[in-house]
Amino acid sequence: MEVSKSEHRHFVIYKPYGYLSQFKSHDSKQQSKKFLGLLYDFPKGIMAIGRLDEKSEGLLLLTTDGKTSDFVNSQKVEKEYYAQVDGTITDEAINLLKAGVEIGFDGKKYQTRPCKASRLNELPDLPKRSQKIRDDRHGPTSWVSIILNEGKFRQVRKMTSAVGFPTLRLVRVRVGTIHINSMQVGDVVEVSAFF
Repeated sequence: MEVSKSEHRHFVIYKPYGYLSQFKSHDSKQQSKKFLGLLYDFPKGIMAIGRLDEKSEGLLLLTTDGKTSDFVNSQKVEKEYYAQVDGTITDEAINLLKAGVEIGFDGKKYQTRPCKASRLNELPDLPKRSQKIRDDRHGPTSWVSIILNEGKFRQVRKMTSAVGFPTLRLVRVRVGTIHINSMQVGDVVEVSAFF
């Protein structure tokens, strides 16, 4: 999967909360939105590999190579998310997530594939989010790790809601072997290849 830097360019970024995973829009309703081009002077032809919705944050890979994009989006590459959920997530809910749950997608019911899910017993070491999340005076929250090989629109949020624990904050922390590590919100790192 090595691609020489001269042929294509690849970037690892920490997408901030409130940004769209695209570069510009011709849709007049989105003119006031924040796009990835505000973070860095990216080359022509750059594309996000997969997306994170506007309210999600974390690891996002960008490339000028369609083949690389197709490979990362394939079911061969795991994506790991940390979700802060409303309430103290139960073992039963974790087991339901692992087995797969029914969510709505494109106006139809969709059964998610079995995945890896576990409760995080310690708060993850993540940068603060630009918009405050409600505090514990409004009830407890907990964190869960969910590892998927698929990525339907807003899938993790829909999955945690389906088991009774809506997501309050969602951070993608890993794509394949690439981990967010100590990246900070808005960081952009150019790499010669992803894997």
